[in-house]
Amino acid sequence: MNAYRTHNCGELRLSDIGGEVKIAGWIHRKRNLGNLCFIDLRDNYGITQCVIDSSSDIFSSIKDIRAESVIGLTGTVVAREGNANKNMPTGEIELQVKSVEVHSEADVLPFQIAIDDYAPEDLRLKYRFLDLRREKLHDNILLRAKVIAAMRRLMTEQGFVEYQTPILTASSPEGARDFLVPSRVNPGKFYALPQAPQQFKQLIMVSGFDKYFQIAPCFRDEDPRADRSPGEFYQLDLEMSFATQEDVFTAVEHVMGGVFKEFANGRKVDDYPFVRIPFRESMLKYGNDKPDLRNPLIIQDATGLFGNSGFGVYDNMVKEGKKVRAIVVKGIAEKPRSFFDKMDAYAKENDMGGMAYIAFAKETVKGVAKVFSLEKLNEICKTLNFGDTDAVFFVIGEEEKVSKFAGRARTKLGEDLDLIEKNAFRFCWVVDFPMFEQNEETGRIEFSHNPFSMPQGGMDALLNKNPLDILAYQYDIVCNGVELSSGAVRNHRPEIMYKAFEIAGYGPEVVDSKFGGMISAFKYGAPPHAGCAPGVDRSVMLLADEPSIREVILFPMNGKAQDLMMQAPNVVSEEQLKELRIKLV
Repeated sequence: MNAYRTHNCGELRLSDIGGEVKIAGWIHRKRNLGNLCFIDLRDNYGITQCVIDSSSDIFSSIKDIRAESVIGLTGTVVAREGNANKNMPTGEIELQVKSVEVHSEADVLPFQIAIDDYAPEDLRLKYRFLDLRREKLHDNILLRAKVIAAMRRLMTEQGFVEYQTPILTASSPEGARDFLVPSRVNPGKFYALPQAPQQFKQLIMVSGFDKYFQIAPCFRDEDPRADRSPGEFYQLDLEMSFATQEDVFTAVEHVMGGVFKEFANGRKVDDYPFVRIPFRESMLKYGNDKPDLRNPLIIQDATGLFGNSGFGVYDNMVKEGKKVRAIVVKGIAEKPRSFFDKMDAYAKENDMGGMAYIAFAKETVKGVAKVFSLEKLNEICKTLNFGDTDAVFFVIGEEEKVSKFAGRARTKLGEDLDLIEKNAFRFCWVVDFPMFEQNEETGRIEFSHNPFSMPQGGMDALLNKNPLDILAYQYDIVCNGVELSSGAVRNHRPEIMYKAFEIAGYGPEVVDSKFGGMISAFKYGAPPHAGCAPGVDRSVMLLADEPSIREVILFPMNGKAQDLMMQAPNVVSEEQLKELRIKLV
């Protein structure tokens, strides 16, 4: 028998009435009514209301103890006559307390636990152990644990086996900054914490294992964002031998679709197979490669409508090579002019020069319609599929810039007009990413996504195609505009890998130096393989409906990559630096 409790604080029901029980936990709330003292006792499992009569010998010992002190209570379970709380699982009973044991008294709290007093985030992070006692955050962490357990279950039932890969490894140019760890026994040399288990999981396939997965910690020295934690994050890392892109999609859809349906809590989840959207189509229709499919608005290329349209500003810019994007919004033509002016101002704030529009209201035509002939206006309406009561917004500029802005404008219109679908998780795969891109500043050809990906067309494409026209077997899985994972069919052929890196400006000596373990392994027989790595933190953030990833991580850093609770990063002693042969300058 447990020495501290016979039941937890979320367990007691009407069936327990009359029984003598012992519970333990934190004082969530205490209400002293003079003749009675009510205590809401909380533990990991829930809250039980407890009552102490003023005539009791223990009343004086409990009346001054602060909230969040840890106590044990022994008493009899009784019904809450006339004041049952249907919103609590234990709301039909209460504990009539006979004895109290104080396990630990709490000091004055830096912020309240039982109510949200909107304490500053840095204060909450400094006292994270207190913040984690709050119901919403506590539930988020329990949800995270359940999501990870479900991921493991759904992977193993597909024949995947969990393996662990090293944490100390070699630095490699994978896109983000490495965290470096000095080696004491190899002075002047450094390990790196893995940005991802990328090379190791591929080596696992080369080693003859077939289906790998791991709830993997990854380390990247990146600036924080709402959906990206500085320093470390976790992902469901997986790899498959003798697998195509579609094989990966099937495996991941089973897991991610299954997890989201299990924890959707009444919200809609797309059935799989999920929609496939080519990268270039995504950039055109949604203005980014992370489309939020809850937003019904679609961006259209309207460049062909201008050049000789009668709208001089746009005609001249199109002749200079600029591109036009259009967004049709149904049924908003009657909106006041101020609404359209705000969109114009939004474009100017984003260095786009403004936003033209046409709106067909009942009594009048608004915007720039008057500059077009009736014939041209009919062509615009037919091409863009809009008419009475509708409006269309136009924006013009350099292709990449105008595409990205049109994506932001699509989001703003969707939010301002309340068009975003509620209580739904909409998934898609973005596929057919370019293998290479050109650096605007240097003109160099660089990898656009993952250097270990197989180019579509293999060696023939690398030898005979313009590098900027080569597509890769690379893919992202996206939910509600949040990228959950990148993945690829891997380049398992040494000769193709050398050629791909050559195009990106890396000689064979760089490949041998930075990726020596993997390229060497490929020379001894490597199976075709492919993989993916959905983010655990971001998945839980979506399921918990939290705007910040820090709300689903036990002990996160703040926006300056600091752990305020443990005071990290921190200085180290001269002795430690000397032992590592490091001198600070």
